[in-house]
Amino acid sequence: MKPTVIVFSTPTCSWCKKVKEYLKSNGQQFKDIDVSKDLAAQRDMIKKSGQMGVPQIWVNNVAVVGFDRVKIDKLLSINKKEKGETNV
Repeated sequence: MKPTVIVFSTPTCSWCKKVKEYLKSNGQQFKDIDVSKDLAAQRDMIKKSGQMGVPQIWVNNVAVVGFDRVKIDKLLSINKKEKGETNV
């Protein structure tokens, strides 16, 4: 079963762009929510995580605040070593 991934972001956030590019490069589908326009989603994000910062990546309702590649890889079972890469 594919994980449910939601990215809470804003258009001016450079780390948001990077995390979305990373997910796409790994073939991961996700729903992108612009919290600068969707205030209800913004309130929900803050209520659930206790954090206001973006990006927030939610994998099956587990929050990752910021572009924490190691945590994202673990939650999505992305194994870079199989591809000859390392997590930095």
